[in-house]
Amino acid sequence: MIDFVDAATRFPTAILTALLVAMLAYWLLAAIGLVDVEDGGLGLDMDMDVDGLDVGTVASYLVAFGLSGVPISVVVSLILLVSWTLCCLAAMWLIPLIPGAWLETAAGAGALMASIAVSLPITAVALRPLRGLFVTHGARSNASLVGESCKVLSQTVDETFGRAEVNTRGAS
Repeated sequence: MIDFVDAATRFPTAILTALLVAMLAYWLLAAIGLVDVEDGGLGLDMDMDVDGLDVGTVASYLVAFGLSGVPISVVVSLILLVSWTLCCLAAMWLIPLIPGAWLETAAGAGALMASIAVSLPITAVALRPLRGLFVTHGARSNASLVGESCKVLSQTVDETFGRAEVNTRGAS
């Protein structure tokens, strides 16, 4: 049987290994605060259209596969990790059983596609418990506080300076 390092650095797993290394670099940058996990740090314009593929279309596929409710960086990372694991296992156990270089290459391409396809439902199940961690709560805007009674907290109040507290149902 083929050993682990050889399986991780040969076709088809080498493609996913390179992406996994890039993902690891992304998460290291996120850990030190150079990129944001929420928006992926990519600064994408939500109205962009790339060769007929609209961002709304991609978002609808994510919702259809059950991959919504968490940041896209977490979704892509988990898809990549699961597909890398499945592809590496296939490269270690299944692909060496196939005779001939051309058939091995075809089986490797099939294993790559299959590992990505199988990783989607596995990732959807793994993301369900994480959805509660990424709930966005909306705050009241300053405009919605106009006309409410308040308690003045500062010594002086004018058009440019002052501090007041408005009691709401939750925190003031």
